[in-house]
Amino acid sequence: MKVIDRPSPNFDDRDGGHIQYLIFHYTGMEIAEAALERLCDPESKVSAHYTIDEDGTIYAHVPEDKRAWHAGASFWNEESSLNNTSIGIEIVNPGHEFGYKPFPEVQIKSVTQLSQEIIKRHDLELKNVLAHSDISPARKEDPGELFPWKELAGQGVGIWPDPSDEDAVKAAAIITQSALHDLGYDPRVKFRDKLVAFQRHFVPEVFESGEEGQETGLTKTRLYALLSEHLIAPGL
Repeated sequence: MKVIDRPSPNFDDRDGGHIQYLIFHYTGMEIAEAALERLCDPESKVSAHYTIDEDGTIYAHVPEDKRAWHAGASFWNEESSLNNTSIGIEIVNPGHEFGYKPFPEVQIKSVTQLSQEIIKRHDLELKNVLAHSDISPARKEDPGELFPWKELAGQGVGIWPDPSDEDAVKAAAIITQSALHDLGYDPRVKFRDKLVAFQRHFVPEVFESGEEGQETGLTKTRLYALLSEHLIAPGL
């Protein structure tokens, strides 16, 4: 795992915040260098702890014990301003605006290895590995529906639902909006924004079928399984 120091001046103290979350982003810029320059530009007022390039190279910007400025206006599980309590990883990808594409295998290998180390170092709960779109669903799409969340969960980075046949039956009766709030999404955000954010993370199939934003049976089943803590085990 190759790590290159590329310090950013855009950080401050955590002000007593305890690290609880790992947040994934995509850079959403046409080339990696433009993203790196922006993350290290004092005028931009944005940063992350790390950026991972398409070739797997990891750039370290901000020490983990400091607060990077990556989450912005954010909310999860009744907590706001997640910069205080999170580590942010930017993953080089042009994003939906500039030609969104799958993440290369070598890049995801670095994402996995770095994330495993962070999770171990800070004893993070796997359910607290989140997307930028999870914590800011009204304004963010990253890292998006092509990000391999299930693969990462199988390597002990994040969670992925493993619903039973019984879950699929019981899920039909859940109130989706309330269930999304129970999972951690911001109750003040429009329902469709939260639903699409959840689907980007846990039901990417709906983007292939054109059913994003709809309360499909698969969406409800996976949501129910997550709340029931019926999850795939790392290593599967």
